[in-house]
Amino acid sequence: MTCHLTLPLPHLAEQFQLRPDVAFLNHGSFGACPRPVFETYQAWQRELEREPVDFIGRRLGDLLTEARGMLGAYINAAPNDIVFVHNATTGVNIVARSLDLQPGDEVLGTDHEYGAINKTWRFVCEQRGARYINQPISLPVDDPEEMVEQLWAGVTPRTKIIGISHITSATALRFPVEQVCRRARDEGILTVIDGAHAPGQIDLDLQEIGADFYSGNCHKWLCSPKGAAFLYARKEQQHLLHPLVVSHGWGNETSNRTPFLDYFSITGTDDPSAYLSVPAAVRFQQENDWASVRAACHRLGVEALHRIEDLSGLPSVVPDDERWWSQMVIAPLPACDLGELREGLWDQFKVEAPCTHHGNRNFVRISIQAYTTPAHIDRLLVGLAALLPAA
Repeated sequence: MTCHLTLPLPHLAEQFQLRPDVAFLNHGSFGACPRPVFETYQAWQRELEREPVDFIGRRLGDLLTEARGMLGAYINAAPNDIVFVHNATTGVNIVARSLDLQPGDEVLGTDHEYGAINKTWRFVCEQRGARYINQPISLPVDDPEEMVEQLWAGVTPRTKIIGISHITSATALRFPVEQVCRRARDEGILTVIDGAHAPGQIDLDLQEIGADFYSGNCHKWLCSPKGAAFLYARKEQQHLLHPLVVSHGWGNETSNRTPFLDYFSITGTDDPSAYLSVPAAVRFQQENDWASVRAACHRLGVEALHRIEDLSGLPSVVPDDERWWSQMVIAPLPACDLGELREGLWDQFKVEAPCTHHGNRNFVRISIQAYTTPAHIDRLLVGLAALLPAA
C-alpha cells in the first residue's frame, strides 16, 4: 500500500534546502528554513557587516522592537512582554534560575518532558534544596480533563511551580495548558510552559493560555533561521526574572525601557540576524495559507500512523484529532534495538526519523512538514518493514 495524499501546495517543497535524497521526517528536532526566509537572514548578516557599530549601536534597538511587534501580533502578546532568546531551553533556564525556590519547595512536571528541561529543573532544585517531580501521565490519552487530573495528583501544598510542555518532544502530545494555567493561578502556583514545538505548528494565543512564563522556538515549526526563540513573561511577573548574563542592560535606572527588555535584549555582542528574520518567517507562512498546509500535513500524518499500526499490529496511543497533535506524532513499535533501527533507517534508506522510548514502549516520531511527500512515508514504511523484527 502506498500513500495517495498530496499537499495542497506542492511547490512549497522547492522552497526548502533539504537534501533531495533524504526522507526528512524529523523537522521537530531542528526545523528547516525556507529559501526566502534564509535569504532574509543572510541579508541581515550582510547589513550587519557593512557597518557593525551603526547597526548594533544605533539601529538594533528599533529593529528588535519592530521584530517583536510582528511576533507579538502572531502569538497575541504585547511586544514589551516578549524578548528574543536563542532557544526555548535558554528561556526556561532564565525563569528556572531566577525564581526564588526554597528548601522543601516542589516543581511539578510530567514524565513527558524534554531531557534538557528536566536537567534544568533538577540542577536548580538540587542547588536550592527543592524537589523536581515528574508526574506520570499515562498513555493512551483521549480526555484532556483526565490529563489535568493526573497531573494534579502530584500537586501538594509545597508545589510552587508547574513546568510542563505545550507540545511534548518525547510523545508529540499537545497538553491542555490553558486548563493547567487557569487552575494553577487559582491555587497560587506559578506556571512555566515549554513551548518549543508550538509556534508555527498550532495557532498560539498567549493571552488565552494565561501562563506566567512561556518560552517557544521560532526555528522549529515557524521555520525561522536557527537560534531564534522567545521568552514571554506576564507583566506582573517580570520583576521576578534576573539576567543570566549581566551586561549593559542591567542597572539602567534611567532607561525608558523596562528592566525585562534591558536584561535580556542587551547581553553583549551577538549576531541578531536570526531574530530579525522572524517576521520573514511569519510572512512566509501567512502568504502560503499555512492553515491549509497544516491540515494537509495532519492528514498525511494520520495515514502514516494507520499504516504503521497495520505493520506493527500495535494500536495508536493518540486520537487522530488535531486537538491532540498537528504535524508531529508518535507511532508504537514492537520491542527492538532502537539505536540499530534508527541507524538502519538512515544508513540503508536515508530516512531521518527519531526512534524513542517512553515508559516501557518504543516509538517512531514522525514530523510532517510542507516539503514532506507521500513517497517519504512510503520509504519509512519500507524501512520499518525491513528492519523491525518479524512478528
